Amino acid sequence: MTLCLRLAGRPTTILRICGSIEILGEDFLHHATYTIPFIHPAFGRFGMNALRWSVASLLFAIAFVAGFLISSQPSEPLINTFSIAAVDLKTGDVGVAVQSKFPNVRPVVPWAEVGVGAVATQSFVNVSYGPRGLTLMRNGASAEQALRILIETDERRDDRQVGIVDAKGNAASWTGKECFDWAGGRAGESIGGKGVVVTGKGFVAQGNILTGRETIDAMAKTFELTSGSLADRLVAALVAGGKAGGDRRGEQSAALLIKRKGGGYDGTTDDYIDISVYDHPRPLQELERLYEIHKLFFFRSDSSNLLPIVPELCRELQSILSDHAYKGMRFYHGPVNGVFDGTTKKALQDFMGWENYDVRIREDNLIDKEVLADIRANYGRWKRRK
Repeated sequence: MTLCLRLAGRPTTILRICGSIEILGEDFLHHATYTIPFIHPAFGRFGMNALRWSVASLLFAIAFVAGFLISSQPSEPLINTFSIAAVDLKTGDVGVAVQSKFPNVRPVVPWAEVGVGAVATQSFVNVSYGPRGLTLMRNGASAEQALRILIETDERRDDRQVGIVDAKGNAASWTGKECFDWAGGRAGESIGGKGVVVTGKGFVAQGNILTGRETIDAMAKTFELTSGSLADRLVAALVAGGKAGGDRRGEQSAALLIKRKGGGYDGTTDDYIDISVYDHPRPLQELERLYEIHKLFFFRSDSSNLLPIVPELCRELQSILSDHAYKGMRFYHGPVNGVFDGTTKKALQDFMGWENYDVRIREDNLIDKEVLADIRANYGRWKRRK
């Protein structure tokens, strides 16, 4: 005789009687067998007492194993949030911006790969949607095809919310029927609520436990109207979504993930932007601040933002570089004469390396506006504190 229980939607054998009583615990990771001698009642009072002991032990073992199995089932975090994923067909940039009333949203929701696409997986999140979705698209599936495969093979699809965009700009979004209101998504010009796959072009925006649809509409409108890089547009869209209402439980974390071919720090990886706000009372403001810092220290020079180091500017830089008290060392040892010669250039390069402007160091007589503004601001603050 075999007795089965259904645990977490999966049949699990917990009792088998064949001359002895076996308690079997079966799941994907654990296999346990407990054997209790089975005493037939024909053996008299001793046999009956032993039988009572066996039954009591049996019930205890069943309760133990059932409790073990239930407690060992994988739990899935509730990531109630709003996000936007998109691709820039001109630059090839692809990425996700997300905000949530959940700590450390970065390793859970956003996934992206150059030449493949991006995935935002949320609600009662199935994290595997991220890497699996990218794998499906890498092997030829469109955003919609990848999404349908993911949800059709997931018994808990109605608890999920996911948005996917592929490298060709195809976009698809799904919001399960059990997601907490307000919940829905938009793919390009198409918007939908629960239980439907929404498809479109360019971007996907979705959210759950929102104050209303206005959050999604604000993200979509801002993304479409904002100029600049993909990162600029995603950050602007996310901030607009927050201002329009956002998560009705409040704010806690945010993230921005952008992949660009060769866009990493030294050009050897595609990790263009990867910013995480783990836990903050105003995560969207903090995300904006960190994004500005990231641009200064990780983005290379934009030719339209370069200034010539004319004599007046050169004298200013020579003065700063020769101030021993400022950094505890003197970078420039020559005269403050406004001549941008080899000695001044080497001093400026050394100083920029010291201050972590590594990717902005130049071999000509130009300097980034952003770097110059930061040098002046930092030196000015130091002077005021003296």
